[in-house]
Amino acid sequence: MQMITVLGATGSIGISTLDVIARHPDKYAVFALSAHTQINKLAEQCQQFNPKFAVVSDAVLADQLQAKLRACGCATEAIYGVDALCQVSSDAAVDTVMAAIVGAAGLVPTLAAVHAGKKILLANKEALVMAGGLFMQAVADSGSMLLPIDSEHNAIFQCLPTDYGTSSGADRGVEKLLLSASGGPFRGMSLEQMHSVTPDQACAHPNWSMGRKISVDSASLMNKGLELIEACWLFAVPEQSIEVVVHPQSIIHSLVQYADGSVLAQLGNPDMRTPIAHALAWPQRIESGVAHLDLFEIARLDFEKPDMRAFPCLAIARAAAQAGGDAATILNAANEVAVQAFLDQRIGFTQIAAVVKETLNRQAVSEPESLEAVQESDNQARLYSSAYITRLEK
Repeated sequence: MQMITVLGATGSIGISTLDVIARHPDKYAVFALSAHTQINKLAEQCQQFNPKFAVVSDAVLADQLQAKLRACGCATEAIYGVDALCQVSSDAAVDTVMAAIVGAAGLVPTLAAVHAGKKILLANKEALVMAGGLFMQAVADSGSMLLPIDSEHNAIFQCLPTDYGTSSGADRGVEKLLLSASGGPFRGMSLEQMHSVTPDQACAHPNWSMGRKISVDSASLMNKGLELIEACWLFAVPEQSIEVVVHPQSIIHSLVQYADGSVLAQLGNPDMRTPIAHALAWPQRIESGVAHLDLFEIARLDFEKPDMRAFPCLAIARAAAQAGGDAATILNAANEVAVQAFLDQRIGFTQIAAVVKETLNRQAVSEPESLEAVQESDNQARLYSSAYITRLEK
């Protein structure tokens, strides 16, 4: 029986994780759940899974949640704040942590789980984008097991040799990682056509059901840029060894190219329960609730190169990966601020890339040697990008 903490339980990944867990009550139990502000949904989850703790963002919400839990006879204890997130991620009773908090907010509790040597199911790509070097060193030092949840990285993991981590990719005959991208809701549109798109249009992903922030990232292809940086750290490869392939059906989740001419791919219906079930049970396989792939129904698979002019965020992210240091930290912070400004209708969709590029150009890149240095770079980038957005509004 694995005891699991789910960070970000009310988001799409958290909900999918709990769906898989519910299918295997003989294998998994929930130790703690966390949410930012969605206490009604969190209370429902606590009634179903009866965790020891439920974590929210502040004391007021914790009191409100505790009252709801008492009213329904649930024994779960409501606690709050970053320290509480770290507590439920590192507790001795916990075997596995699903790291599914969106954005920079997930970094500290995920690192706490790493330092405690837990099995980490990593859905929070920003942890590696912001602090890849520190994060991977902590994994090595603690002996923590790190398994990727993003469908693309999980696919690559499945297509790599089982002993990949014990030697370099070149030694195992790996030449290139092919990271698939759906192209998002604006695939085929020109930069000019995207000037007036709305937040609702950007969040209407053709294949995946996701939160609004990651949906906007997918629409701009920044999400693919962040995933490229994540892949560099997860699989210890330089950015030039990773190619992005637009595959609109989202059936092939990613591929690995080998020296002998072979290309291995992982296929499946676009449902996050597949990589979640894979990582939960690895190295075994369990039922996920996802329908089996019907190749006759799909009938065709298409591939194309990404349009770098229409989607400049991908090129900006690749440049940040090349620059190294804290460039990716700056990139991520500026993007989070810009995406929120777009969702608040303060800037246009195509201005997201402009905000990120301007922030990267203005903030000097350095090599962070501590978590505090990473957080300082993140904070400075947020301050500058916020000020720049204010100037754009005038």
